[in-house]
Amino acid sequence: MLTECRHDIAEMELAELEQALETLGRPRFHGRQLFQWIHKRGVTDFGEMTDLGRELRSTLAAEFRIITPEVIRRERSIDGTMKFLLRLEDGQLIESVFIPDTPSNTFCLSTQVGCAMRCGFCLTGKMGIIRNLTAGEIAGQVRVLTRELDMLHSRFNVVLMGMGEPLHNYDATMKALRILADGHGLSVNPRRVTLSTVGVLPALERLATEPLMPNLAISLHATTEDQRDLLVPINRKYGLKELLDACRSFPVKRRERITFEYVMLKDVNDTDEDARRLVRLLNGIRAKVNLLPLNEAAGIPHERPSDARVNRFAQILAERGIVVSVRKSRGRDIRAACGQLITESTRQKSPGQLLASLMSV
Repeated sequence: MLTECRHDIAEMELAELEQALETLGRPRFHGRQLFQWIHKRGVTDFGEMTDLGRELRSTLAAEFRIITPEVIRRERSIDGTMKFLLRLEDGQLIESVFIPDTPSNTFCLSTQVGCAMRCGFCLTGKMGIIRNLTAGEIAGQVRVLTRELDMLHSRFNVVLMGMGEPLHNYDATMKALRILADGHGLSVNPRRVTLSTVGVLPALERLATEPLMPNLAISLHATTEDQRDLLVPINRKYGLKELLDACRSFPVKRRERITFEYVMLKDVNDTDEDARRLVRLLNGIRAKVNLLPLNEAAGIPHERPSDARVNRFAQILAERGIVVSVRKSRGRDIRAACGQLITESTRQKSPGQLLASLMSV
């Protein structure tokens, strides 16, 4: 009987996989073949890897596993956005989102089950942190979405803006990005990847030294220390000034900018003075601002500002030379929009009970 001590090779980078095959007394190039089967062709059954000998396939099945998140439910929004509820091997649940035509097709990935940041306008933070995802589980979401959407050979972008704080799970997140970027796999260019963070400063400073550098998006959401302390609690540890100083020294590629995400909350952070303060805060940073009018939801004690207020805020930024856009919410009707991802029923039911209830829907 196969045991759970078998290693998950979907968790391995190419060099690790080559080393694993060499340890079995096999040529390293078999590792490259395996990597291509899993990450380029989306094949997870050793028996279907037809350019590998039958004996090798049998050995691989005995020594290794290929763990892939399981699709439990998929929902489609009226705007074409799709949300996938995925079950992990231990029964934990996460959500991933496909956003078409943005202007490219985009996969929004989760990096944790839940989130420890507890931002005041985000449902995921209501879950608290359950556990980090592995690199294989993060990259595995892409394998699942490309299979489900028949996009294995299509171009797409990746945003790490789903459940969790990517820099709170730094090593697994970066390993997943290296797996996705590998030329023997899906070859997802780092320029097509955006990592969003509330500002975990030690990890942000470490990210600045990485040879593989995704685009950076900072979840800012406030223009004063007191305001951000309330909305983004990690600000009490890593303050607004320190965060912006780190952004000023962050290596931004030529013709690129750091994106600052700003969720707009009615009568909280949406005033003209907030807009003018934001301009001053971003002085000296090659920045662009994405304004995100709040996606209202039960349990979130804030309201969405009017379109007129959002437009006025954007106008103030633009008149002062800030590149600004107002993000159109996608998937709000299926609770797939920014800040709406939550699997709250996991806190009330066992994985088996939850799976049974979902399958009966």
